[in-house]
Formats: sequence, C-alpha cells, structure tokens
Amino acid sequence: MSAVIESAPLGFPWATLDPFLFCVHHKDDYPQGNEKLGPDASLDGRQIGSDFVIKDGWRMYHGDVVPGFPQHPHRGFETVTLARSGYIDHSDSLGATARFGHGDAQWMTAGSGIVHCEMFPLVNQDAPNPTELFQIWLNLPAKHKMVDPHFTMIWSENIGHKRIVDSQGRGTTVTVVAGRFQDVAPPSPPPKSYAANPDSDVAIWTLKMDPGARCTLPGADPSANRVLYFFVGSSITVGGQHFTEPRAIVVQPDAELELENGETEAELLLLQGCPIGEPVVNHGPFVMNSTQEIQQAIADYRRTGFGGWPWPSSGPVHDRQRGRFALHADGRLEDRAKT
Repeated sequence: MSAVIESAPLGFPWATLDPFLFCVHHKDDYPQGNEKLGPDASLDGRQIGSDFVIKDGWRMYHGDVVPGFPQHPHRGFETVTLARSGYIDHSDSLGATARFGHGDAQWMTAGSGIVHCEMFPLVNQDAPNPTELFQIWLNLPAKHKMVDPHFTMIWSENIGHKRIVDSQGRGTTVTVVAGRFQDVAPPSPPPKSYAANPDSDVAIWTLKMDPGARCTLPGADPSANRVLYFFVGSSITVGGQHFTEPRAIVVQPDAELELENGETEAELLLLQGCPIGEPVVNHGPFVMNSTQEIQQAIADYRRTGFGGWPWPSSGPVHDRQRGRFALHADGRLEDRAKT
C-alpha cells in the first residue's frame, strides 16, 4: 500500500487536517524601511487595509503604515507563529508585548479570549527587509477552549535541529518545534496546549534537504493525521510518489516515510497530530464547538473586548534598535537582545 494517501496543490491558506485548523506561509521581499518602520516605497495601487495581492514582491496585509495584522481577537484555539526571517512585533490585550524573529517561534493559547496584533517592522533603512513566517492554528479540545490565555516564546537558540546525512554525504536538517524527532526533544508548549498532552502526538517540523538527499522519517501514532507540505524545490519523491510542484501530501502516519529530493535544495513543513474529533464551528477568529458558543464569543468580545486594548494604536511597533524580547502579562521579562 502506498505511503501517500492523497495530495493537492498548495493554495492560500494551505489545507489542514484535525487537529490543525489553518496554515499559511507568508514570504515577502520587503524593501528598505522608512522612518516609521514601514516600506520606503509608494503604497499607490494597493488595497490598503486588505492588501493580500503580491505587488513588487510584498504585501501590506491589514497594515496601513507598517505591514502586518493590527489588533484582532481570538478564542478557542492556539496560534503557532514560526518567524523564519524578519521581525514580528506582538502586543496584546493582557498588556504583554514582544519582538521576535529570525528563527524564533511564538505559541499562543487564545483560550477564553485575547486580542493581539502581529506587525512586521522594517528595521533596516539601508537594506531590504525580507520577511518569512508560518502561521499555524491548532485546535483546542472543548475542555480547554475557555482556559486563561497564555503565550510561550520559543527562542531560536532553544529549538533543536537534527542533521541526517545519507550514504552519499547529502544532508537533511530537521528543525523540531513540536514533537520529538529521534533524540531531539521539542521545547515545551504552553501548559494547556493540545500538544502538551503526550497522547496527541503533535509534531511540527521543518525539513531542509540538500540536492539529491535521502532521509527516512519515523512512523507516528497510527491514528494521527500527517501532512507534508512541499513548498521549495524542483521535485521530491515521497513514499515512492514523485512530485514536481508545491503540494500538500497526506501520508500514512504509522509507516516509516522515505523521502528523496530532486536536483535543487528542498524545504518541507510537517504537521502531525491525533484528531480531537469534536465538532468545529468557526466564525472568523473564533473556533468553538457549537453555533451557540460562537454567538457567546461574539457577545463576550463586544462586552469586554477580552480585556480591552491598552496600546496607543491598533498596530504598535517597537523602537528600531530594540532587540528580541518578551514582556509577559505577569511582568516577567525575557530579554534576548543580551544573549
């Protein structure tokens, strides 16, 4: 039996399976920044406020000065943001704030409700500001949908990597954000995360393969959903099936999976987890188990603002010279600029 169950072209966003809800890959070749940390370029011809069409290699998204996603609410699920290049400035309704990027990840359990923003400050005034990230939404089971919101910073220096070299000396590097890979343990997710349950078998890995490299991924829980996203490269062979364009590839979870890269460097994202198996009802930024719960989420947000918005603008950014840091709602400071 083939290891590949089915495949589909990559769209925007990428299709996901339970327990994942959403996955999008943002890659923008931003120009040098201006004095306000926005692009030092004309914004003419863009649909400001909802600019999702790539023009000159980049998008403003919902930003009007700085690219990104100004304040917006969430309830009932988790966001995992992998910042591969560039910076992300986070602020939220609990009073927490952060700047992270260049390999860092933020794992946020929205739980009962939070408002946050994710802005992409263009800190370089004399050079381009390439920005690349994944935003992944992971569902929460009903018993944890209303837990207190919480975020965990996973700094790049705490994320494990495994280099696998085949018999021809060609390598594959696996970056482990969630889910153990061989002898590489993952960082800890937030305490009420679905990934904190060892029975969930949640894994989030990225793979970078040398031209012609071969590697074997270990099997997972037989009940898990496992999807490989091939997004960079000329071709890839997965479980004996050959692909020559970007694809979402659903594979058998419990079998070892043979990968063989083509003639150019390739990159893949793996999302894996045992399904939660509960009803999913979503309305924009709210993901619950019933229509009534969605209606309650809307009413609660209108009434409370999930704590209100303590910042002077809907998309605040930090000083150009500010390094990587996280100031949590309880006052705890992680200052990575000093390390």
